Amino acid sequence: MTKMPRFMIAALMASTMLAGPVLAAGTHPVTGEALADDQTFTYRVLDEHSSVDPQVVEDVSGSEIVRDLFEGLMNQDAEGNLVPGVATGFTTNDEKNVYTFTLRDNAKWSNGDPVTANDFVYAWKRLVDPALASPYAWFGELMSIENAAAIIAGEKPIDELGVTAIDDQTLEVRLSASLPYFPLMTTHASTFPSPQSVVEQFGDEWTKPGNIVSNGAYILTEHVPSERSVRERNPMYWDNDKTIIDKVVALVINDENAALTRYFAGELDRTEVPAGQFPKLKAEYPDEAISFPRLCSYYYTFNLSDTGPEAFKDVKVREALSLAVDRKIISENILAGGQPEAYTFTPGATAGFTIPDVPMAAMSQADRDAKAQALLAEAGYDASNPLKFTMLYNTSDDHQKIAVAMSQMWKQKLGVEATLANMEWKTFLDTRGNQDFEMARGAWCGDYNEASTFLDLLTTPSGYNDGKFTNARVDELMTQAKTSSDPQPLYTEVEQIIATEVPIIPVYHYAGVYMMDSDVGNWPVNNVEQNWYSKDLYKKAE
Repeated sequence: MTKMPRFMIAALMASTMLAGPVLAAGTHPVTGEALADDQTFTYRVLDEHSSVDPQVVEDVSGSEIVRDLFEGLMNQDAEGNLVPGVATGFTTNDEKNVYTFTLRDNAKWSNGDPVTANDFVYAWKRLVDPALASPYAWFGELMSIENAAAIIAGEKPIDELGVTAIDDQTLEVRLSASLPYFPLMTTHASTFPSPQSVVEQFGDEWTKPGNIVSNGAYILTEHVPSERSVRERNPMYWDNDKTIIDKVVALVINDENAALTRYFAGELDRTEVPAGQFPKLKAEYPDEAISFPRLCSYYYTFNLSDTGPEAFKDVKVREALSLAVDRKIISENILAGGQPEAYTFTPGATAGFTIPDVPMAAMSQADRDAKAQALLAEAGYDASNPLKFTMLYNTSDDHQKIAVAMSQMWKQKLGVEATLANMEWKTFLDTRGNQDFEMARGAWCGDYNEASTFLDLLTTPSGYNDGKFTNARVDELMTQAKTSSDPQPLYTEVEQIIATEVPIIPVYHYAGVYMMDSDVGNWPVNNVEQNWYSKDLYKKAE
């Protein structure tokens, strides 16, 4: 076995250095700042979350809650670096296909039971179990866990998954291929432990307040669907003494402008800035309006499955529609929050990734428009035979503004008649996932900070390849990338294939554009994944 990586040693040393008394006379133990008496953090979410079951949750807002309620093997610090979670560290062999995690002996569930390696074994088997049909089952395969693919396909029993509890504090994971970035993937919610006895006792009801047992810094105390979710300090959490925020409230507010009004009324500590309002708000509230890079991409996907429109089977149509989207107008005029235009799927903020040259990015918009018009004409569409389709997005003023802008660009430049349709979040996810659409909005935030978290999405077996794009060369390149010491050339070729085949229309890469109360301390603006943990935040005294 190789030695523990240096960053892990540094993280453990830092943890040890902070092991002394934490709260002293209402001041922050590290910064010395005076702390507010009320340590409640309240923030806005757009939609009701999909779930708080670690093996079922599939959206960003749900994962934020799950990171508070449950703790995985590894966490991230404010810079996005790996730090100990339930595991105090790990070792790996020279081939990097066997990882052994050492679990802390003071980790407990909220009912007082110890958290053991078996809890992770149970959760990971549950993730890939066809009986659960987890929307993130494919992530187990993506992690290259031994036999995961065969288990998901129903070809092997779940007990053959390559995870073993050597003892209560030792978890061994065997991979089907070398995967140097495997530990990064253990910060994802789908890998968090689940309490077997509670799941078996309550079934689908196990995550309800009063039933749920969790091992994170917080417990779920209230949930009113489509209205609010509340989590409060878990006294059984192994590091509870260092936690400062007592209560976290997520309020579902579908309207961005209504949320902003409630922020200024003092009801929210954080909310998203509505499209186009950042420059004005930054000028008026320089300490509260913030923008920083995010590891996320905003795009539209074509339905290329058998149920998709015949028109989209023609790459000329897809390319024409992508060329005609003036991303600069969307980024600078509509959003105006520092979001970079996107001509590739993978954002430039991705660690170790260099955005490759793709022809469209080097063209002027006038040249793009001219080529788009020529391509659509070649495909047989003109004023007497206009291209028609419906574009689907989940309900949001900002999504609507972007969809309206794109449809107008297509109408003015190409004579395209795009009908807009919006749906509530969960219905939208089901509709898109069942290929019951023509063109649909998509957004992807990296599950870990490596380009494969984006590009694997467009491989044939991906569970979130909602457009059902399939390309044998892409599949081959992404398989090779898993074991490559230098995957960048492989990723470059995949992005160039995407640019040529146009299964999606990348629109922009995200920025975190928030109004954040200046009383909130330690928000991780330098963590591009935005894996934030309420236990690391605090409220300053005014």
